[in-house]
Amino acid sequence: MAQLEPGQRAPDFTLFTQTSAPWTLSEQTAKGPVVLFFYPKNDTPVCIVEACTFRDQHEVFLQHGAQVVGVSSDSVASHERFAGKHELPYTLLSDEGGRVRELFGVKKTLGFFDGRVSFVLDQGRLVRHVFSSALNAKGHVSEALETIRELQR
Repeated sequence: MAQLEPGQRAPDFTLFTQTSAPWTLSEQTAKGPVVLFFYPKNDTPVCIVEACTFRDQHEVFLQHGAQVVGVSSDSVASHERFAGKHELPYTLLSDEGGRVRELFGVKKTLGFFDGRVSFVLDQGRLVRHVFSSALNAKGHVSEALETIRELQR
């Protein structure tokens, strides 16, 4: 499946959070914009930078009414440890098996690493921005924040 692009509607899904609670995209976007960032794996160097940069800007996202949500194929328990270790204040979703990653068309990097792609979704689940970069972890945060600010105008 091709990666979702701006202007397309994101498919609805439900996954479990790091606290084992069900999380449904349509319910969450109804409350405001969602920054959905897909990342390869907990506790790997670039993923730590990305997760912690989102953490450091989390209050700014909240001030703009946006929710930050990380998605990887790691287990709920792994997410719980990762969030605790790095004091991540936002939701992490467990996509074991990669079903949601596939729905969003997030391809593997170099054919075997899960891809790193961020989507900014508005209240109608419309994709407003996509940023794909395997190594520019901080770029995911700055691009998402810029888009969220534009949505507020």
